[in-house]
Amino acid sequence: MSSRARLALCAWAATLMAACALLPLVDPATWILQAAFLLGVQSVVGAATRRIPLARPVTVVAQTLVTLVLLTLLFARQQALGGLLPGPQAFQHFADLLQQGSDDIARYAIPAPLESDGIRLMLVGGVLLIGLLVDTLAVTFRSAAPAGLPLLALYSVAAGLSDGAGDWVWFLLAAAGYLMLLLAEGRERLSQWGRVFGGAPRMPGAAPGPLAPVRTGRRIGAVALGIALVVPLLPLPAIQGGLLDSARTGVGAGTGSGGTISAVNPLVSLRDSLNVDQDQTVLTLRTTSPTLTDMYLRIVSLDDFDGTTWKPAKRRITSVPDALPTPPGLSADILRSEVRTRITAADGYRQEWLPMPYPPSAVQVGGDWRYEPVGMTLVGDHRQTTSGLTYDVTSLDVQPTADQLAAAPRPPAAMARDYTKVPDSLPAVVARTAREVTAGAATDYARAVKLQDYFSINGGFQYDTEVDVGSDSGAIARFLRDKQGFCIHFSFAMAAMARTLGIPARVAVGFAPGSPQTDGSVAVGLKDAHAWPELYFEGVGWTRFEPTPSRGTTPSYTVADTPGNSVPDIPRPTQSAGVGPSASASNSAGCDALDKRLEACAGALPPVAGDQGGSGTPWWGVLGWSLLGLALAAVPLAPMLWRMRRRAVRLASAQHGPDASGASGPARERGGAAGGRASAAGPAMTAVPGEEALAASGHVLAVWREVTDTAWDYGIPPDEALTPRKAAARIARLGELDERASASVHRVAGAVEQVLFAPRPQAQAGLAEDARRLRTALRERVGWTTRLRAVVAPRSAIRAVWDLADRWTAVRARWTARWTALLRRPSGQQSG
Repeated sequence: MSSRARLALCAWAATLMAACALLPLVDPATWILQAAFLLGVQSVVGAATRRIPLARPVTVVAQTLVTLVLLTLLFARQQALGGLLPGPQAFQHFADLLQQGSDDIARYAIPAPLESDGIRLMLVGGVLLIGLLVDTLAVTFRSAAPAGLPLLALYSVAAGLSDGAGDWVWFLLAAAGYLMLLLAEGRERLSQWGRVFGGAPRMPGAAPGPLAPVRTGRRIGAVALGIALVVPLLPLPAIQGGLLDSARTGVGAGTGSGGTISAVNPLVSLRDSLNVDQDQTVLTLRTTSPTLTDMYLRIVSLDDFDGTTWKPAKRRITSVPDALPTPPGLSADILRSEVRTRITAADGYRQEWLPMPYPPSAVQVGGDWRYEPVGMTLVGDHRQTTSGLTYDVTSLDVQPTADQLAAAPRPPAAMARDYTKVPDSLPAVVARTAREVTAGAATDYARAVKLQDYFSINGGFQYDTEVDVGSDSGAIARFLRDKQGFCIHFSFAMAAMARTLGIPARVAVGFAPGSPQTDGSVAVGLKDAHAWPELYFEGVGWTRFEPTPSRGTTPSYTVADTPGNSVPDIPRPTQSAGVGPSASASNSAGCDALDKRLEACAGALPPVAGDQGGSGTPWWGVLGWSLLGLALAAVPLAPMLWRMRRRAVRLASAQHGPDASGASGPARERGGAAGGRASAAGPAMTAVPGEEALAASGHVLAVWREVTDTAWDYGIPPDEALTPRKAAARIARLGELDERASASVHRVAGAVEQVLFAPRPQAQAGLAEDARRLRTALRERVGWTTRLRAVVAPRSAIRAVWDLADRWTAVRARWTARWTALLRRPSGQQSG
C-alpha cells in the first residue's frame, strides 16, 4: 500500500472514529455502517482521481459529485432524473428532509428513532461532509493538522447533544483517530523528503530558525486536541431543546440569582411512550384541596409558537424566593383559596422541571433549583432533578365565575403583543376556522368556550394517538381537516386559533388529576401526562381550558349559561394508574378502554427510567465501560510502553550479562542478514564460534540496536547500507553531537565491529551508559514536539510490527515443515 493510500485510509478511519460520538443520539446505530460504506466509496474516488492524477480542485469536485449521487440514490431516488442524477425536485426533497429532521430533533428525546429520514440524512450527510473536508485537507492537500478542525467540530456537536454518558470514551476514540492521521501524514512526508522537512536541530545559543512544516503541524494538532479536551469541561451554555437537550432544563451558566433558561421543548419522545404496556406511578401527593378535579400539576408553559410547534421562550432565572409573587393579571376580587400539597417523586422519575399546582405562592424544596418568574416555574440547575424528591407547594385555587371572565377588559398591550403572535407560515384555514366557530360570540371568553366546545363536543373530533398529522407548518390544518389527534394536537390547535382571534394564549404541559388511593394519597402516573391550553383574561390571569375529549376535567367556569354553550356539568377525569385499589369509586370513569390502551399524552414527559426500586448503571455496566476506556487509552500508549520495555531489556543485558530470554540477542533483534530492515549489524551471529562469544555479541548488538533506534526516534532514520563505523559518523553528524556523545557512539560502533570480525570477541563495559549519553544529547538538541514524539510515538516502535510479522512467518514455516514431513512419512511409520 502506498503512503498516499495509507493516508486516505487513516482519514476515513479518523472520520468514522469521530462520528462514533453520534452513536448514543440515535437508535438503532446501524446508520454508522451505511455512513462507513458511503465514506469508503468517497475515499476510493479520491484515491483514484489522485492516482491518474487530476488537479486537486478536480479531485474535490469529483468526490463531491459522487457523494451527491450516493445521497440521491439513498434518499431521493424517486425525485432524481433517471433515478440517479439529482435535479431540482431532488434538491427540494433534500430541503424538505432537512426541515423534517430539524423538526424531529425538536420533538424526540435521546435516542431518537432512526426511522426519521430527516435525521438519517443529517447524520449520514454530515459524516460524508466532514469526511470530504478531512480527505481534502489531509490527503489531497497533504495538510493533516488542519483536518483536525472538522473532526473537532463533529465531536463537539455530538458532545453538545449527548447527555454526558461516556463522553470521555468518545473523546478518546476521536483523539486516537486524529493522532493516527497525524502519524500517517508524518510518515508519508518522511518517506518522501526525509530530514529536509523535519526541521534542522538548533545549536545551543543559536537564534531560533524557521519551524519546519512537520513541526508546525504537530503543534496545531496538539492545540486542537487540547481544545477538544478542555472545552467540554468549561461551563459554557449548552444547546438545548428536544433532542438537543433530552428534555433537560435548559439552564445556562447562571447560578445564584442570575442565568438564563433556554427554549426547551418538553414534548419529546411522544409517540414512543404512547403504547407502554403498563403505567408507572411517577408522583404521589397529599393535598388539602377538597376536590381533585382541578388538581393539575403544571410543569412548564410553552409560549413561543413558530408555526410548527410550541416551546418555552428563553427566560431569565433567579433564586427561588420565600414567597412567590401574585400571578400576573389576578385581581383582588376573584375568589381564591389556599391549598397545600406535599409531592413525592419516584426515584426513577428524573424531571428537571418541578411539577406544581398553578399558580404556586410558596415552594419548599431541597436541592439546586431556580425560579423563572414569567412562567412561575422551578427548574433544576447543574443537573438537579426530581428523582426521589419530596417537596411542599402552597398554591392558589383560583375560582373565577363565568361572568367575571366575560367581563374581563382587554389585556395590556405588552401581553397582547407577546402572546397573540402567529407566524406568517400558519395556514389561513386556521384563522378562518376560528372565526367560523366563534361566530356570534360577543366576548373573548365566549369565543374561548366555543373553541373548547368545538374540539371536545360538537366539532366531530376523535381522540386517536395513532394518527400522524406531521410536524410542518400545515400540521394544524391537517388536524382540523382530519379531526383526529390527541392532547398535543388539541391544545396546539386551540391555542393557535385563540391567538388568531386576539386572545393571548399558550400551552401548558404537566399532569392531569391522578387517582385517589386507600391511604388518602393521590397517585399520578405516566398516563396522566397531559397538555392543555391556557388563555389570558385580565383580572383572572392565565386560565385553563380543556379541549381534548375524554381527557382531563372540564373547568367549572366554562359551563355557565352562556349563549351557544352546551357543555354538561360533569367532570371528565383521566384514567390514572395507582399503586393499589381505591376504596371509593375513582374519578377516572370518564376514560374509556381506548384511552387505557393508547395512553394518550404519556410521551409529553420523560419516561421513568427503569424500575422504581433502583436507578443508575449496574455495576457490570460500569466495569465494562471502565475496561473499554482503559483499553482505548492503552492503544495510543502502546508504542511508548513497548519502546520503554525494549530499551530496558537491551540496556539491562549489557549491564548484567547474557539475556536468558534472548529478547535482546541476535535471534530477537532484526540485525544483519536476518533482519533486512535495520541498520547494518553484520552477518548472522551463527558465524561467531563459541557460546561465550555468542553471548558477548548479543549484548553488544543489543546496545547498538538501542543506539540506532534512539537516533531514529529523534529523526535520524537508519541506513542499511552503512557499516557500523560509517553509521556512527552519520549519527554524530546529523545529530550535531558534541565530542563526548560522538565518542560514545563511535565506542559502541567499535564494539560491534569487534564482535563481528574479531576471532574471540569480548563484551566491553560501559556501553549501556554510552547509549544513555547519546539519548540525553539528542534530547537537548531538538524541540519539545520532537521530544514528545520520541517518547509518545517513537518511530522505532514499528519494529514491534516487524517482529510479529517475523514470528508469524517462522510459525508458518515451522508448521509447514512439520506437515510436509508428516505427509512424506511412510504409512507404516504412522502412529495409531
